[in-house]
Amino acid sequence: MKLGFGSYRASLTRYESAIAYALLGVLAGLLSGSVVIAFEHGIEQLALVIGVGGRADDFEALPPLLRGLLPVVGALLLGLVFTGLRPEDREVGIVHVISRLHTSYGMLPWRNAVVQFFGGIVALASGISGGREGPGVHLGGAANSVAGQLLALPNNSLRILIACGSAGGIAAAFNTPLAGVIFAMEVIVSEYTVAGFMPVMLSAVAASALSRQFGGGSEIFDLASAQLASLWEIPFVVLLGIFCGCCAALFIRLSTLTAQLANWPIVLRFTLAGMVTGGLGILVPEALGMGYDTLGKVLFDDVALSALIIIGSAKIFATAIAIGSGMPIGIIGPSLLVGACAGAAVAGVVQTLNPGVALDAGLYAMLGMAAAMGAVFAAPLAAILAIIELTQSTSIAMPALLAIIAAHLTNQVVFRQRPAHRSVLRQLERQVPDDPLNQLLHRTDVSTVFDGSVVVIGEQINRSAARALAVQVPNWCLVNRDGESLFLVSGPELLAWIEGTEPQEVQDDDLHHYHVTESSLRRWSIAAVPEQATLRQAADMLRTRTVEAVCVYSRGSGRERHLRGVITRERIERFTLDRLHP
Repeated sequence: MKLGFGSYRASLTRYESAIAYALLGVLAGLLSGSVVIAFEHGIEQLALVIGVGGRADDFEALPPLLRGLLPVVGALLLGLVFTGLRPEDREVGIVHVISRLHTSYGMLPWRNAVVQFFGGIVALASGISGGREGPGVHLGGAANSVAGQLLALPNNSLRILIACGSAGGIAAAFNTPLAGVIFAMEVIVSEYTVAGFMPVMLSAVAASALSRQFGGGSEIFDLASAQLASLWEIPFVVLLGIFCGCCAALFIRLSTLTAQLANWPIVLRFTLAGMVTGGLGILVPEALGMGYDTLGKVLFDDVALSALIIIGSAKIFATAIAIGSGMPIGIIGPSLLVGACAGAAVAGVVQTLNPGVALDAGLYAMLGMAAAMGAVFAAPLAAILAIIELTQSTSIAMPALLAIIAAHLTNQVVFRQRPAHRSVLRQLERQVPDDPLNQLLHRTDVSTVFDGSVVVIGEQINRSAARALAVQVPNWCLVNRDGESLFLVSGPELLAWIEGTEPQEVQDDDLHHYHVTESSLRRWSIAAVPEQATLRQAADMLRTRTVEAVCVYSRGSGRERHLRGVITRERIERFTLDRLHP
């Protein structure tokens, strides 16, 4: 069994191992789906204790004073708990996942996941304006990353595990497996590969099936009959996209401005967000919580025009300030509600100004959902698939794409706003390179590149050892002293030096030693990486430690470790040139 798992683990070092990664995708989906379902049930159970029904969304039924106090108390409690945490343990959500994926080689800490789980439950159950999909991405990705670390899986597979967990988290929280797949590839890993798609798709299917079996995920709104009455409505669709782009830009700008208060004590920031949310909740109860009940009313044209404008505006302010202050919430759900309100409001305004134009408010609410989500995340494919799956309508694909493009251009070209997650990363001064070279290095295991022709020698070797080396002719020799690795020397150069200094009169091989440390051979400075490392880790080690080569060691510690191979900068450059410019 151990041998079988070892073989499976070794197969994961090859990115093209279809069967191995397919199995990984199914298991990752089941794990991420289970965690997200537990998270959702936690929200609902705490909300019931507080007195909020309707799947933790019926804040409208609460007395105004209680609506105002709940977010303040929840935020204050979270602020006090977060104050006792280390700053690095407070990082949660999609931004945390993306940052760790690119800077820590996919190793997500379990502490942050625990903070996300319980912090998200308290925040959303107490009425803080946010969504459960962002926490779902973090929890799904972290559960799989931690499992991969415990099983000592190669680090290149951790990227796929996080993508699988993110897709599973979206699929379980939203009942949208297709959107989960595209969101994971479009936003989280920023990469489309055939080999990467298959396990992520299987993960989304497994998580979605689990969610539907155990009652998780969002409602499915059956609006399959909604469609444009005429192509003459296209100008209104473009107008809707522009308006949603303005809403997205306002949301991103407000959250960025709030994030500038990062030097404030976290308890003050959280309490401020709770007070703003509570104050808005007294006047606009629909601004509290996740807002899926309100979303259903908007889609079925059950909200007045003035209420649409008020709810959308309140949701933008409440969510932007909460997310900017660092609350453990997501923004996908709120972006959908804001977009729905914007779309239905555009349809209402047009009909008010020109009663002769009959626009389907439900259709425009759907288009607004796609446009707002696409603009906030710069994820057009994920947005349109999410709306198609949520509403069971494929007829909106063409106008939705048009609205998404208009919203995206308005947000990024007119207002020069980056996607929400990129804006926060920039505010945190985090660089997340996603160019083809970095993507290749991240998904390549060191075993693909290292030179395994290497032996370990002492700083002194006798004639018998020298003759054994002459038989092997290794490319590299690692010089050791009392178990400590000193430097590398070229195997052929070492043999040539031995041959040039070999004495003729010595009869006993053990009476003469060659002192390698006293030779004039070129010494290659070294650093160590584990065998589960990626080529990105090896390249980073070469750069940060300013060494000339890295030695790849097997798992274990001390004398239990075994030298597997050597990687030089030239070897990495040759590999990348061959792959990127075949």
